[in-house]
Amino acid sequence: MKRQVLIFGLVGGILITLLKWTEYRFMVIDHAVGIYGGLTAATFAVLGIWLGLKLTRPPRETVVVKEVMVPAAEPFVPDESKRDSLGITRREMEILELVAQGMSNREIAEKLYVSENTVKTHCSRAFDKLGAKRRTQAVQLGKELGLLP
Repeated sequence: MKRQVLIFGLVGGILITLLKWTEYRFMVIDHAVGIYGGLTAATFAVLGIWLGLKLTRPPRETVVVKEVMVPAAEPFVPDESKRDSLGITRREMEILELVAQGMSNREIAEKLYVSENTVKTHCSRAFDKLGAKRRTQAVQLGKELGLLP
C-alpha cells in the first residue's frame, strides 16, 4: 500500500514539474483549481479501481486434510448354517469366493490345480443351489445370504 502511495506521489510530482518546465505557469495559475481537482480526481479514481479489484478478488481456497480414525471392522465370518441349509459344499463355496474376486474359470482351475470342466461343474451346482443364472447374480445372492464378504 505504501508503495502505491509513493508511486502516485511521484507521478503527481512529475506532472507538476512538467507543467512548470513547459512554461504553462500562467495556465496553471489561471486554472489551478480545475487542474489540481482533475489530478486529485484521477488519483482517487485509479486508487479506487485498484482497491476495488483488490477487495473483490475471490478468496484463496484452503484445503484442509484431516485424518479420522475408523475402528477396524470385525473379520467376516460366513454363515455356515445357511450354507448347510442350501447344501453348498466347501469346494463349491471356495469356487464361489474366487468367482466373487472376479477370477475366470481358467484362473480358478490354475489356482486350485483342477480342470476347467471341474470348475464349471462346481459353478453350475452352486448356481443351481443359490437359484442364480449368472455369475454376478450368484455373487450378489451369496453376499445377501451372508456367504460372501
